[in-house]
Amino acid sequence: MKLYEVADDVVETGVLIAGAGAAGLLAGIKADDMNVDVAICSKGLFRKSGATVMSTGGMEVAIGHGDPTDNPDVHFRDTVVGGEYINDQRLVDVLTREAVERLVDLERMGIVFERQEDGRLFQFAPGGAHARVVILGDLAGSHYMVALNREVMRRNIRVFEEVMITNLLTTNGAISGAVGLDIKKGELIAFKAKAVILATGGAGQIYRYTSNPVQNTGDGRAMAYRVGAELIDMEMVQFHPTGLAYPPERRGTLVTEAVRMIGAYLLNNKGERFMSRYDPERMELSKRDVVARAICTEVREGRGTEWGGVYLDVSHVPEDVIERRLGVTRRKILFLTGMDLAKEPIHVYPTCHYFMGGVRADPDCSTKVPGLFVAGEEMGGVHGANRLGGNSITTLIVFGWRAGISAAKYAKEASFRPISAEQVAKERERVFGFLGRKDYIHPSKVRTELQTVMWDNVGIIRTEDSMRTALGVIERMRSYDLPKVGVPDGSRRYRMDWVEAIEFENMLDVAEMVTRSAMYRKESRGAHTRDDYPKKDNKNWLVHIVIRRVDGQMKLWTEPVELIKLKPPDV
Repeated sequence: MKLYEVADDVVETGVLIAGAGAAGLLAGIKADDMNVDVAICSKGLFRKSGATVMSTGGMEVAIGHGDPTDNPDVHFRDTVVGGEYINDQRLVDVLTREAVERLVDLERMGIVFERQEDGRLFQFAPGGAHARVVILGDLAGSHYMVALNREVMRRNIRVFEEVMITNLLTTNGAISGAVGLDIKKGELIAFKAKAVILATGGAGQIYRYTSNPVQNTGDGRAMAYRVGAELIDMEMVQFHPTGLAYPPERRGTLVTEAVRMIGAYLLNNKGERFMSRYDPERMELSKRDVVARAICTEVREGRGTEWGGVYLDVSHVPEDVIERRLGVTRRKILFLTGMDLAKEPIHVYPTCHYFMGGVRADPDCSTKVPGLFVAGEEMGGVHGANRLGGNSITTLIVFGWRAGISAAKYAKEASFRPISAEQVAKERERVFGFLGRKDYIHPSKVRTELQTVMWDNVGIIRTEDSMRTALGVIERMRSYDLPKVGVPDGSRRYRMDWVEAIEFENMLDVAEMVTRSAMYRKESRGAHTRDDYPKKDNKNWLVHIVIRRVDGQMKLWTEPVELIKLKPPDV
């Protein structure tokens, strides 16, 4: 069997990058700096791909312009305390030390952050941290992506637009390439690569309500799992406190934390600023996990609005401040809800936003699978049990930069490994097998069922019984539904229903990882809240839950967190 008999095209590159958000693009730029051939695959449209472009917040950088007491050591402490001490402190050390250098690099690329009158950078304080978020109005993500896209095009780096990487290829346990579906043509591409960087972002689409774009179906985590990489902290899913609760068809749309940063109040149906019961010192600027639980509790106990949320009220803030800092957000919310947040409160409820858990990696972004690297939200361990606002962009920039350099170094020393035509043929059979199945189940049906089951049972507040219910559905879907999932045959060009069918298996893998990890951790910590184990237990659960595929089965175990620089007060 020859490769061209089972692939419609074969592409050779030194470093292949799956994902064209900020982490993936920056990785490509840095690998190109080292004179290594680079190919970037964008599942969506290049220049509009990924969650980065949707970001309305900023980037945490400890330069002391917003708070003169701030520095990288304080940033380190805030991040670890915010993550409830289960962060990989090696990664946090890199994140907080290198953020300042990367900020300078971004400005050299043309990203000019907002400044105070004296020329120092303007910095906000996100929930649970010091004033260190640098901003670009409330369109930060667009600014990052414009600059990075421009740099990628200037360098003439190869970009494969609307190509979904469906699986990784290995030879003797090491990466040899990947298989991709060209969505435009409906054809299969075999990529021969010395190194692969996974930068596919989050997996919010496994939940019914999410701020994530439709492409975020956990592809990278699922592919890494299938080739034997380890994943950690997969139970740690962040629910951003303020997603829209009204109107129902817009539920889950993100309302940026910057609204609370400029002084918004959270009110229940009695008009109470209820955060005084949960964190009287920080109030609305408490950590995201604390605020999300508080909102959920208010609604569960009958103090929510008629739309199943609470009120977010910024009408007491001067309108010129709102317009200057949140002009785009104001117009977006007016368009989506018909409500002017400068004049009336809006309805909000938590929405699935970010995965702290992901692929386990060392500070150089390498994994235990030779030739496989990760960057951005794909990387587990940076944020522990809860991510601070603004640390997401910092993670994309710092580890995107590092991943590109590390993968390029690896590629320079490695040789191309032979691609197994049998592996490609097997992947072709899997991918094309969704087409034309008789008595098929449409992917939209099972996708919606999975999202609802995860939201209802493995969401903000969890119990053993609820998670067993979810696991039962996941196991049934894997055994009985997945073999029947399919779409009608016909033209293969731009078949998004076909893409959804391929994504569904990834979503199942990630949903199972989240559920099994959440059942395993018998305590409440950060974003992981269990009604049946309501207390944090540092004596027994100051650990990472690790997942790896062994003999086709999902194996879980615990490993102690390395407390290199900072320990909890009671340890």
